[in-house]
Amino acid sequence: MKRVFFIFLLFTSLLTYGQTAEVAKYKSMFTLNFIRYIGWPEASKQGDFVIGVVKDNIIAENLKSQTAGKKFGYQTIVIKEFKSVEEITDCQLLYFSNSVNFSRNAELVMEKLKGKNSLVITETEGAIKNGSMINFVVRDDKLKFEISNANAEAFGIKFSSSLTSLSNAIVK
Repeated sequence: MKRVFFIFLLFTSLLTYGQTAEVAKYKSMFTLNFIRYIGWPEASKQGDFVIGVVKDNIIAENLKSQTAGKKFGYQTIVIKEFKSVEEITDCQLLYFSNSVNFSRNAELVMEKLKGKNSLVITETEGAIKNGSMINFVVRDDKLKFEISNANAEAFGIKFSSSLTSLSNAIVK
């Protein structure tokens, strides 16, 4: 718990929106930390642990470098890059960058992931209203995140109390 709190303090106090490469690095780091604080259904613990990234090669490259040779439990972490929403395939985690309008594509994304126990992480204001489960936001020039328990539960995912206590906003 101390480690999570320290990382959260680092996250909220050191990051400003203007540091694009640094912000991407921290978003990647937090994305990887989030998966440890989620109750994954048994079906998600089979095969490789696939993280899909939609149209953000900086995040994808950061995730690849941060996961090289690492496992999540017994699962090998695999990073898949998708150039469009239409390319999205099965993954336990889908990172949807702000370079593609999530609100406009949310229905198609949710349809593609239906029944898959997938966690959707976005970085667009208002994305929680459209089905995102964790959304990076900028508040007071600091990078923070908000979560939706209801959206996660709809996909069979549960957030730990440690994660919910660190969130900037919890949407029921």
